[in-house]
Parts: sequence; C-alpha cells; structure tokens
Amino acid sequence: MKKIPLDFLMFNQKSGNGKVSINMKKSLCSLALWLFALTAMAQSNIGGVVKSNTGEQLVGANVILSGTGRGSTTDLDGKFQIRNIPAGNYTLRVSYLGFEPMTREISVPTSEQLEINLESSSLLTEEFIVYATRATDKTPTTFTNIDKSDISKLNLGQDLPILLNFTPSVVSFSDAGAGVGYTGLRIRGSDQTRINVTVNGIPLNDAESHGVFWVNMPDFASSVDNIQIQRGVGTSTNGAATFGASLNIQTDTRQEEAYGEIDNSFGSFNTRRHMVKVGSGLINDKWAFDARLSQISSDGYIDRASSDLRSYFLSGGYYGENHVVKLNVFSGAEVTYQAWEGVPEALLETNRTFNPYTYDNQVDNYRQTHNQLIYTGILGPNWKANAALHYTYGRGYYEQFRRNDRLSNYALSPVVIGGESIARMDLIRRRWLDNDFYGAVFSLNYLSDDGRLDAVIGGGANRYDGDHFGELIWMQFAGDVNIRDRYYDNKAVKDDYNIYAKATYEATEGLFVFGDLQYRKIDYTFEGINNDLRDISGVANFNFFNPKVGLTYQPDPSKTWYASYAVANREPVRRDFTDSPIVDRAPQSENLQNIEAGYKRQAAGFTYSANLYYMKYRDQLVLTGQLNDVGAYVRDNVDNSYRAGIEVEGAYQVTSKFTIGGNVAFSRNKIEEFLEYIDDYSASPFVQEVIVHENTDIAFSPNVVAAAILDYRPIKNLEISLLNKYVGSQFMDNTQNENRMLNAFWTSDLRFNYAMRPRFVKNMEFTLLVNNIFNQLYEPNGYTFSYFLPAEGATGRELVTENFYYPQAGTNFLAGVKFLF
Repeated sequence: MKKIPLDFLMFNQKSGNGKVSINMKKSLCSLALWLFALTAMAQSNIGGVVKSNTGEQLVGANVILSGTGRGSTTDLDGKFQIRNIPAGNYTLRVSYLGFEPMTREISVPTSEQLEINLESSSLLTEEFIVYATRATDKTPTTFTNIDKSDISKLNLGQDLPILLNFTPSVVSFSDAGAGVGYTGLRIRGSDQTRINVTVNGIPLNDAESHGVFWVNMPDFASSVDNIQIQRGVGTSTNGAATFGASLNIQTDTRQEEAYGEIDNSFGSFNTRRHMVKVGSGLINDKWAFDARLSQISSDGYIDRASSDLRSYFLSGGYYGENHVVKLNVFSGAEVTYQAWEGVPEALLETNRTFNPYTYDNQVDNYRQTHNQLIYTGILGPNWKANAALHYTYGRGYYEQFRRNDRLSNYALSPVVIGGESIARMDLIRRRWLDNDFYGAVFSLNYLSDDGRLDAVIGGGANRYDGDHFGELIWMQFAGDVNIRDRYYDNKAVKDDYNIYAKATYEATEGLFVFGDLQYRKIDYTFEGINNDLRDISGVANFNFFNPKVGLTYQPDPSKTWYASYAVANREPVRRDFTDSPIVDRAPQSENLQNIEAGYKRQAAGFTYSANLYYMKYRDQLVLTGQLNDVGAYVRDNVDNSYRAGIEVEGAYQVTSKFTIGGNVAFSRNKIEEFLEYIDDYSASPFVQEVIVHENTDIAFSPNVVAAAILDYRPIKNLEISLLNKYVGSQFMDNTQNENRMLNAFWTSDLRFNYAMRPRFVKNMEFTLLVNNIFNQLYEPNGYTFSYFLPAEGATGRELVTENFYYPQAGTNFLAGVKFLF
C-alpha cells in the first residue's frame, strides 16, 4: 500500500482568532478525498446481461461469485448486478433451468458490462412432464400461462383460487372471507366441479364430486413452478372432463444451486404463515432433492371460521442426459371451523360476520397425501416418453352438533326413560370419508426431423375407492348404540380410462393444422346405505368420444391467429346418482360443443390478445328445486343452454418504470327453458309448483368480469402494484330473479414488493399486501331457495325467498418477509 508522507499529517498552529488555518483545512480535505478514492478502488460493482444462444433475455437466471456467497438473479430484462466486491480475481458461475451452466474468470475492478450467452442443456428438462397436456403457441385454443414469479408476488398463505383472481374470466371466493380455509373459483361461470385440474399431468379432481378442495393442500403455491389455464374445452387431459376450463399445474423443477428459503407472513384476523424450504441443487450433475414444510393459521373474517393448516412437500430425482426419474410426496392436514352455511340476508347489513354454528368442535378435519413417481426420457432422436404412477390417500370427517334431532334419522328407536318415550334429542355426529385414488398416466411424443409434425399419444387408467360412513359420538340420553357404530355406510368404486392422440402439422409456412381425439370410459359402482338411510346401490357406465380440430396461422413470430372446434362429454357427479333413483328418470351425461377463435400480438413494449368463444351445452345438469322422496334437492338436465363471449387481455410498458395490464370478459350465458320447482306449504297435502322460465341467465355467470393491474417501480428493487377487480351482477339460481342476485362489485388491492441483497443472505424480500383498500362490502358467492306459506290474516299464500351470502373481508392486510440462502 502506498505510504503517506509524514509532513502531510502535520498541522499548522492555530491563529490568534482560534480558527484552523487555511493550510490545515486543505490538508483535511485532501486526506478525506484520498481515503474516499482508496475505498472506492477497493469496492467495485459488476453487471451485465444473460441471454440464450438464440438471443432471448433470460429472466431469473442465477449469477454467483463462487466461494464468496455473493450473487444475484437477472431481472425482467435479463440484467444483473453484484455490488461492493473487493478487488481481486473471481470465478463467475451462471445457471438457468434448461441451459448448460457456464463459468467465466473475471477480474475486479472492471468497467466491462458482461454479456453471457447460455447454451441449451444436454440434460433432459422437466418441461416434458406436462408437455402432453399443455397448449403451445401453435395450439388453437385459449390459454394463459402463470410462472413462479407471478405466483410468489402474491403468495402470503392464501389458496391458489385467490392467487389466480386477476386472470381472465376468474371469480374467486372464500367461505371464511379472507382467502384461507375453504376457497373456490369459477372460470367463465363454470364452478370447480367443471374445471379439470392436474398436477404434473396427474388428475386432482375428486373422482365422485369432481370438486377440488384446495384447503387439503395448504401453501401448495409455494411448491408450484408454473400453471397453464386453458379456457373452454382446451386440449385432451387426464381425469374429470373439462367443461369450462382446466388448470394444468407443474410443481417445482430442479435448481442448479443449493438453496434455502424461510418465509414468514402475518396479517389481519390473526393470520400467520411459516414456511421453510431447502434444496440440494444438482449433486454430481445427476441428483437433486427438495423439501418444504408449511404451517398456516387464521381466525377468519367470519365468526369462528378458523383454520389450522399444515403441509409438506418432498421431492427427489435422478437427472441423466436422456432420462429423469422423480418422486414427489406432498401432504396436507386441515382443521377448519365450518362456515358453510353463509350469512342470512336479514343479517347482512347488521352482522356480516355471523356464523350460526357455536359448538366448539364444529370442524372439518381431513388429511390427504399424494405420491407421484414420474419418469420422462428421450427414447431416440425423434421420440420422448413420459409416464407416472400415483397414489393418493385421504381420510377425515366433519363433526356437527345437532340440536333436538330425530333419532329416526339414525335408524334408532326412541329412548324410554321413566316410562317416557324420547324420540328427539341433542347429539353429535361425525360423517367420514376414507378414500384411495391410484393409477397411471403416460404420453409418447414424436417430433419429425424437419420439425413440421409434432404428435402425442397418451392416456391414463385410474381407480377411486371410497368409503362413506357416519357415527354418533355423543347423545343427550344414552341410546341403543355402541361407540364406532355406523348409522350409514356405503362404498364406491370408480374406474376412469382414457386414451388420446393429438398432432400439430405445419401444412405450409406459418399454417399449423391441429387434431386431437380422445376416448374416455367410466365404470362407476356404488352400494350400501346413504346418510338419508336409503339403499343407493347401483352401477353406471359411460363411453365418451371427444374430438377437437383447429388451425393456427403465424405470419411471423409476433402474430398468431387461431380457431378451433372441440367436443367434451361429462358424467354426472355422485349426488346425481345417489339422489336420482326416486325421480322419473336417471341423470343423463352432459355434452359441450366449444368454438374458440382468437388473435395474439407481441411487440416491443406491449402484448395483447382477443378471443371469441361459444360454448353450447346439451343436457346440462342444474338445480331446479325438485325434491326426492326424502326431501333432498336433486339436479335435473336442461335441454339447451349456452355461453358466448369475448375476452381481451394485454399489457403495455409505458416507461421503464411503469407498466399497465389487465383483462376484460363480456359474455352472455343463457338457458333456453328452465323449470323451477317451488315447495308449497300452503297446500294440504304438500305439493311442488312448477314455473316455466325461458331465456334466463345461467346462475353465477356475470356478464362482465375484468381486472386491471398497474405496476410502478420508482427505484431499483421496489415494485408498487395496484390490483383492481370488477365482477358484474350474477344470479344465485336460474330464474333471473333480481331478488335472488349477487350485486356487482369492484375491489382494489395495493401491493408493495421490495428486494435487497445484504451480505448474510442471497436475497431478502419484503411484501405488503393491503386488500380491499376502499373497504368495499361485497359477496361473490351465495345460495337461495324459495317456498310458499299460507298468507297471514287472509286466505291464499305468499312466496318466501331466503338468500344466504358469503361476505368477504373489508380492508385487511398481509405482510411477509422472505430470506433466500
């Protein structure tokens, strides 16, 4: 180091007025400037951009200075910067999934802006795991892709339906009102039972109800790499039929570098989330292991609508040059206090958080564990294969306190005490579900030498084995029942087979022809006593053929036109079979014919797309108010109904700091003729009146759904986002009666994301999400029923309508901090 001359440090004597002499001031200033320059020389920054070998900027690439613990990830422009690096020689390592990692020797300080180009990896990537069930830019269907970075910005412990709220045509809701616990979504007005969901190509929908219970998968979003939402019928997939949309989820893919993550968040209603995640990175270029452990709790917005949720995700894989074998095990356990009944309309203005349940253990208690063994490999120069074995085990119950219930509902005789016969009493019951779901899925892909033909053959075989039973665990007075006695018990076995072949062929330059043929077979057997004490034994068999054809035209890579026609068929759900033996005819399968046509455009600074759709249903199953012989409401087929609309989405980068984006859907959703059955208690004996309705709106199908997102980055690493959602009015039944309607609503959320890179961690991120900043009172979900009663003080009758709503929370917040190691 350069020595400082001794006379440089000498000071002149003070002058008579006591002030430091001019020479002394000059000396101090010179010393300060010299020390500043020395420090500046000792600490430097390096920066640059990471691109693919085709020139594409790679977002989220890892850039590490080996042996220092210092690093960065590339931003939306593929750029990176590592600050405050001591002078010296270093090895820079750059890695990105699907590309060969690269090292480069660099010397610091340097003024050079590095440009790093990565070559495509010779290792087989995991993208092919979901390839067979995914749409590509050459597939003539309507879809939206959501990547991990989009999910993580909002992921503070709420379920996936809430995180997907701002995607096109989506309406999400929560029973507890705060996004934790039981949640759901509708896409184009189709509920969760009509939305096909797969995880790594493996079916997730419950085989009997066709529903997806996200509460059984707490914090699953933390283990999701990307999601594709296909609207309409989409491409052939595994599991339940796609009757409105499909969600194709891929879980975390391997990371090149070892990592650790700690994520904690808290918020309104005593909401807490704690998550720990670790990964080995790629060991010896062959092996990788990942693990996550999560715990979420919340009191909920609705009274007593608490949630206690726990989950884990484990993954390990072998990654060869031509073969990948991966094992995923993930499990969730939930205990949620029931908030299923909703808030009566009469209390909506005075007690929005009302919950009729007060028994302290009125809970839903369920655990579900998924096991997936996945193989994907290259079989030759033109062939790739994917196969998976899966097994899911679920077991749990919901517990209910029943006040003054009839013993006859439980096949019990009256209890006689002191000569008095007691036929009704307080009791507590548990209704159990113990089920197994297992099977295999596969796909085989052929890509011609010239790349013009891309063909896939695939399918799956799955079995569901479910045991439904009920127990009485307490009675006000001892009856003739033993512990673990079952007052109902029934079993169901459902086999679901499908095989499909799909191909895309480039007929001429930029013109792609698409074809997709699927055959699906269902064998469904159920036997035993249902919870209403009826024998529900029966067998149902279905054979479906689901063809799809379409064209895609790409005059250049930035423009895409597409059009398609697709057919889907769907079997009735469990309740349609168990409730149907008493009605005039058994439930029929449903048929959907779907036309999609659209245009996509990408250019510097902006992207947009627009699509038209027409979905014509035949024999759609809907609630009509009709009763079976024990008073349960059943669904019936309506002959003709349809959904038609236009969806537009886009994003525009106004400046380097400001981006706007959003989507809007306008639709018309109609039933040609609907028969409403209304209970008439004014008549003796009891009857049901039938009212004919024509050309009415389909329930829960708003004519307008829109979202707008404004992103502003005032300084580096800080992002401020305003998220807006509008949902038009929607009816709770198919009568288009304005007295049975959910009002339109507009909500706005404000999100702050800030990232920093202190020395002790790789990355540190802070997130603050303020939901519903304008404190709007709204209800996105509800239900209704009507009946006639004798008119008071006069002859005749009056119509009574009871509406129940699921209010969502007013202004509330979630805040989180994430450490990446």
